[in-house]
Amino acid sequence: MRAIEFQEYGDPEVLTVVEAEVPEPGPGQVSVDVAYAGVNFADLKARAEGYRVPALPYRPGLEVSGRVRALGEGVEGLSVGQQVTALTDAGAYAEVVVADAVTVFPLPEGLGLRTGATLPTVLPTAYALVHAVGRLRAGERVLVQGAAGGIGTVAGQLAKAAGAAAVYGVVSDAAKAKHALAHGYDEVFAGTDTGFFADEVRATTGGRGVDLVLDPVGGDTLRAGLASLAPFGRLVSFGNASGERPWTVGQPELYPLGLTVSGFSVLALATSAPAELRTLAERAFAAVVDGVVSLPVTAEFDLAEAAEAHRLMGTRKSVGKLLLRVGGGEA
Repeated sequence: MRAIEFQEYGDPEVLTVVEAEVPEPGPGQVSVDVAYAGVNFADLKARAEGYRVPALPYRPGLEVSGRVRALGEGVEGLSVGQQVTALTDAGAYAEVVVADAVTVFPLPEGLGLRTGATLPTVLPTAYALVHAVGRLRAGERVLVQGAAGGIGTVAGQLAKAAGAAAVYGVVSDAAKAKHALAHGYDEVFAGTDTGFFADEVRATTGGRGVDLVLDPVGGDTLRAGLASLAPFGRLVSFGNASGERPWTVGQPELYPLGLTVSGFSVLALATSAPAELRTLAERAFAAVVDGVVSLPVTAEFDLAEAAEAHRLMGTRKSVGKLLLRVGGGEA
């Protein structure tokens, strides 16, 4: 089978097409004939700096849609040939991938395989940020960093559907602002200076600030998010795209306004509490089926063009979701 691997860290050019043996599922696992694979920023961090890479060579990719190829011992509730969407620990950039059965989901009725590949990481993450961790209540105000990316696109729609009084986004340029405004955001702040948005948030909210901040950037941007919170506000960190040292907060930042800081990682939850992830994912997928949210696929590449997909995402100019077309898919 074809697969994408890298044998050293570096620019997108280190991604190469290789011929590999077809993996077989072990106990509690499922192998999937991949139709589409999602491209995520975590894949770029793995390639460039070794994020979550235990050893080289390494095959990136965290989510797929496709058809069940084989079932490992003890797997129930799935059948060979069934259309599924799956969260993987790695290896999704391939024609066949193995995933733990607990993170393999029957494709929701009415959704195609192309849409299915957008579901496993983005939807549960956005749903958790807004509901399970962020605990958004009707009438509150929300601020989302990276509002035009995959998670940001979904989070804005979920927040609006949950009754948020206002949903604000932060992006780097006018094109991204236009995308965010078309997907649930009331106002979008565009700029590249670190923390520029804090003063704009205060001005827009009459000095009060927002009740919930969702931050995938970290570093000084996270600090500016804290400075944007209203009394008793919450900030949820779900990434460190800035690459800065891990953040710390304590009594000086939290006590004066009774603030809360929490975190979320869909990959960590898949390891520590897979049953909770399954419940979360099923609720998130239902939001797509019910038409509450949509995540547009804005660019699609052949598996052999994985480097081009990484190059586009690496420019920070892409919006929505990027996919790799592997085989047996559908438009």
